Amino acid sequence: MAPWIWILIIIVVAIASAVAGFFGARKYMQNYLKDNPPINEDQLRAMMLQMGQKPSQRKLHQMMTAMKQNAHDK
Repeated sequence: MAPWIWILIIIVVAIASAVAGFFGARKYMQNYLKDNPPINEDQLRAMMLQMGQKPSQRKLHQMMTAMKQNAHDK
């Protein structure tokens, strides 16, 4: 076989591997986020109670807003 055919095969396999890797990683992250959702207000309330704080609804809302803003800034 000619050397240019081998080079073409290697390039096609590399592109196919990259595409398959992208979609595989995307599917994995979707399943992970479905099984382990980001923190919600109930989890934050429980965490504050464990730290000995009495969480008010205003404080919880303030912290959730700050966390969401921080996540969007990254």
